[in-house]
Amino acid sequence: MNSYSGADWNSLISQLPDPHFLQTWEWSQVKAKYGWEAMPFVWDDDGQVVAAAMVLKRAVPLRGFAARLSVLYVPKGPLMDWENESLRERVLGDLQDFAKRQGAIFVKIDPDVRLGTGIPGGEDDVIDNGGQAVMSALTRRGWLFSSDQIQFRNTVMLDLSPSEDEMLKRMKQKTRYNIRLAGRKGVSVRVGGREDWPMLYGMYAETSLRDGFAIRDENYYRTVWETFAEAAEPLIAEVDGEPVAAIFVFYFAGRAYYLYGMSRTVHRNKMPNYLLQWEAMKRAKSRGCTVYDLWGAPDTFDESDSMWGVFRFKRGLGGEVLRTLGAWDYAPNPLWYRLYTGVIPRVLDVMRARGKKRTKGRVAGR
Repeated sequence: MNSYSGADWNSLISQLPDPHFLQTWEWSQVKAKYGWEAMPFVWDDDGQVVAAAMVLKRAVPLRGFAARLSVLYVPKGPLMDWENESLRERVLGDLQDFAKRQGAIFVKIDPDVRLGTGIPGGEDDVIDNGGQAVMSALTRRGWLFSSDQIQFRNTVMLDLSPSEDEMLKRMKQKTRYNIRLAGRKGVSVRVGGREDWPMLYGMYAETSLRDGFAIRDENYYRTVWETFAEAAEPLIAEVDGEPVAAIFVFYFAGRAYYLYGMSRTVHRNKMPNYLLQWEAMKRAKSRGCTVYDLWGAPDTFDESDSMWGVFRFKRGLGGEVLRTLGAWDYAPNPLWYRLYTGVIPRVLDVMRARGKKRTKGRVAGR
């Protein structure tokens, strides 16, 4: 396993199966500003790159302990043909050895390995035997399904290859109606610029408080937006010039990603979010994207899941559920792993509570 660096990293990984924007050079630079060390690796065969992983490393300081510990994370990677058994064994073995040499508590991976499509038990449920084989291989090698799923395990994917008329026909009837309603009610959509960033963060903070999820501080999102300036854009829905909803769409290697969504309570009856997603689909298609990842679907496909309402909205756009492997951990030292995974969830709960309190204060002060 050889280290790799250079401006052409994105070009390299875009040639591998299922390249993901969380494996890009830009994402590693964002994380590098927030305590992570970016460590890109490639595997080659007769001079041809066959696998790659942008490994993120973070030190874990523990008072009273001499041990120098760290955690390793490969977001949405490693990238390779996961059904190639010999390559898979080689990459996993190298990552495990690397984790041991680094004194890592664990190395976490969450590649887009497909376990199936459709809602489990539904008429569109299709199981992917290749993904099942990968899961068995991980278990055999001592990897554990992680209790800390950083990314969504499941998502909704939209095929952008059909014509616009065909994409509209694929949608639920109510979704088509709401898209047209938004246009009739005077909703318009524009591409945002740097001058919109304070407004966008304020709207995102408002959304997080209303919907009960934690977000980071404004500087973090500004860093993301600046770093991906050439590969992402905000789309803003307005009514009579007043911003009422917005989304951020990222682009990489023929795929678009809906990562951040925000809205205000005013004019919600004019359905701005429907028009926003339709405009995002058209813009992604015009940029040569063939797939639009709507970023997230429930773990449990029933109304008990907190994402059920959002999921129904996404499904209405005509997408297909993709179920993936999720995050798996390899722990060289099981004792440290048990201690870490026992403490960290409680620490995160405290941090999220503090984050919500800070966000509430910022919103109140605007």
